[in-house]
Amino acid sequence: MASHTDVPTGRVLYGCMGLGGAWDTSPYAAEDIAAAESAVAAALDAGITVFDHADIYRHGKAEAVFGEVLARAAGLRERITLQTKCGIRLAEGDRPGLYDLRGPGIVRRVEESLTRLRTDIIDVLLLHRPDPLTGPEEIAEALASLHAQGLVRRFGVSNMSAAQIAHLQAHLDVPLVANQLEMSLERRDWVESGVLVNTPAAADSGFPHGTLEYCAAHGIQLQAWGSLARGRFTDGGDSPAARLVTELAARKQTTPETIVLWWLQRHPARIAPVIGTSRPERILACQDAVHREPDLTHEEWYDLWITARGGPLP
Repeated sequence: MASHTDVPTGRVLYGCMGLGGAWDTSPYAAEDIAAAESAVAAALDAGITVFDHADIYRHGKAEAVFGEVLARAAGLRERITLQTKCGIRLAEGDRPGLYDLRGPGIVRRVEESLTRLRTDIIDVLLLHRPDPLTGPEEIAEALASLHAQGLVRRFGVSNMSAAQIAHLQAHLDVPLVANQLEMSLERRDWVESGVLVNTPAAADSGFPHGTLEYCAAHGIQLQAWGSLARGRFTDGGDSPAARLVTELAARKQTTPETIVLWWLQRHPARIAPVIGTSRPERILACQDAVHREPDLTHEEWYDLWITARGGPLP
């Protein structure tokens, strides 16, 4: 089996979900391409070279406008890592959205993503959500075919537990290198699940216990989507946690965005935040999380956690 240490991503990823205009099937416009160019330029200026997509973002328009950016910038493709996801089918007419990891669908959606992104290879393909109706043998066969054809370099998952990853990995000859989960100072169950063991509050934690430890033990990079918590702690809020974030930012001579990201990065699992803002100034506000080691003491990290949770630890 290939080594699990071949993780291609950086310390911070740029999430492209906000690119491409409206979240509908209307065509994207010139201003949407210009907005994507500005966001990509800001990410590169901040030192971010890993760009995270999904085939469903803006009904495919996020990938398509990014492909336009690549086509206009000679040599850019060789400087970056492209990651995308498949496995969610959006609602169509009266049919609700569903999950679909059937083999032919995986292959077809990767081919469609390659066309939209105007590239001949995906660096990392993540399975977006578990599909309980498709067995790991069928999924593994599709991934092996994509790898053998040179269409995808590496594979990972998103929103999966340790048990689900292990079950799939048992059928794969290539390693799963990433697991993308919602993690932030607001969404704290990823860390709470570990300390609520043997307490009544454990029943209220929905995070799959042991997933962080499994990923760390197997060299699977944890990627945190929603890492900026939609600006809850950084956009001038007056909550105790937002005030503490602002105070720490001033003390460390950095930005509130960086403090929020450092809180994730300070964890020994070495979590890689995915930032999804499309505002160039806010992207640039994250650059210290790319270039500086997390400057939070043990006590400061706990202060942020306890203040955000609004009560003492058990």
